[in-house]
Amino acid sequence: MARNFLSIDDLKPDELRALLDLSETVKASPERYSEGLRGKAVGLIFEKPSTRTRVSFEVAVAGLGAHPLVLSSTELQLGRGETIEDTGRVLSRYVDCVVLRTFGQERLEALAKTSDVPIVNSLSDFEHPCQCLADLLTVRERKGELRGLTLAFVGDGNNVAHSLLLGGAMCGMNVRVATPVGFEPIPQVVQRAKEIAADMDASVEITNDPVAATTGADVLYTDVWASMGQEAEEGERILMFRQYQLDQAAVDRAAPDVVVLHCLPAHRGQEITDEVIDGPHSAVWDQAENRLHTAKALLLWLLEAEPTG
Repeated sequence: MARNFLSIDDLKPDELRALLDLSETVKASPERYSEGLRGKAVGLIFEKPSTRTRVSFEVAVAGLGAHPLVLSSTELQLGRGETIEDTGRVLSRYVDCVVLRTFGQERLEALAKTSDVPIVNSLSDFEHPCQCLADLLTVRERKGELRGLTLAFVGDGNNVAHSLLLGGAMCGMNVRVATPVGFEPIPQVVQRAKEIAADMDASVEITNDPVAATTGADVLYTDVWASMGQEAEEGERILMFRQYQLDQAAVDRAAPDVVVLHCLPAHRGQEITDEVIDGPHSAVWDQAENRLHTAKALLLWLLEAEPTG
């Protein structure tokens, strides 16, 4: 059966480390892998708008010598009522891997159920595992080691927070998530992250106190307060989330060499200030670039490709 990547939790800790190792190798020597997927095709389906995910995956596929087939849901029979299961059956006859950016996680699971080729979750409302790979690589580049670091995520307990809880715990990081009351991560994700953390001698903490979460943290991370599909709630969320802003005071409370991350797009002046995102602790642009290198590594790993250079 094909190996899928629907969640960070689809990986074992040693597999996650291997993926990060491969990402570093691909980034350092992209020419060694320029023909790694020669003769293959990868379907890239976007049911949600995208900048970094679309560009990074399309460039990654081409950079590995494969053909990227980019499609929106309106260009597929999905838009006319074909089931996603039937789409999976058909696409797996044409392409070697399918990357889907969608809404409900159940759509990815339905696609994977009938597909004979790997399915990649490039974003769902439940998780953003590809983003997490880039996040972890960026922190490892800056810090050298992930185990024992404290990562504080402040804002909405959303898909990005879910993946960070799972992925951070899997790497032995102490993960703190601070949200307003009612915006905490899904309890099942928190419970699973705590189980992983217990095996890795790490910790998971969910709080409504952003000051406690950010104090002494090695990594500060935030995301937009209103994700795609929540635009109507933006005004209300701005009022509720204001104390969860990553500002200079949050940076000053953190470790002296803190790394600041944001998965982008950033609403400057809301969840993060200009001073912080453009400041000396920001690794946001390296983080965005690393979406490309981790996408390459993930595709190579799923399709069991070897370097050709």
